[in-house]
Amino acid sequence: MPPNAMADIRTPFDPICRRCPRLSGFLDQVKADHPDYHCAPVAPFGDPQARLLIVGLAPGMHGANATGRPFTGDFAGILLYQTLFDLGLATAPESSARDDGLGLAGCRITNAVKCLPPANRPTTQETRSCNPYLQAELAGLEPGSVVLALGGLAHGAVLRALGRVLSHYRFAHGAVHALPNRLTLVDSYHCSRYNTQTRRLSPEQFLAVVAQAMALAGLCGGQRA
Repeated sequence: MPPNAMADIRTPFDPICRRCPRLSGFLDQVKADHPDYHCAPVAPFGDPQARLLIVGLAPGMHGANATGRPFTGDFAGILLYQTLFDLGLATAPESSARDDGLGLAGCRITNAVKCLPPANRPTTQETRSCNPYLQAELAGLEPGSVVLALGGLAHGAVLRALGRVLSHYRFAHGAVHALPNRLTLVDSYHCSRYNTQTRRLSPEQFLAVVAQAMALAGLCGGQRA
């Protein structure tokens, strides 16, 4: 096995995963305070045959952790779903709940860490423990697909899942990296409230980088070009 290769430890998504004690305990606390919240690992959402996989950081407290759908119900999701709608990848501009009828075409959304972390900051070990789920998702992509990493942690998680040396792929907004199996990694700043309020990332910049990823995936309005 090459020195930068990773053993095949792909793991299908587990909706009752409890492998991270700190995260599991925190979810229990949040569930006690918000009994109507999802408070469990959040499954990927979107087109099972997607050629564009969007990878975020982790569920937000009152967003995906509440609804059970990635980026649903929080500020980052408002920008993400509006952008996907504007580009023809989503059937509606806003996602409010798992049963709201919104669908995605040509793309799927997931997180590097599937459970809500305290202060939205998973530890390095928690990110590694969750990595086999991301590895399985990446393995399911067909050659020529594109992965859009939202933020440096997602960028690193994708590379780790593919057994790449992180220092060989520098994160930068709009950067494009060739990956094994004819996959392409595109980097973007995370579409968080902080990044947009500080103007580190404007809606126009985010639209442009998602459109760039779409073009590299050969997508046009959710369909192959």
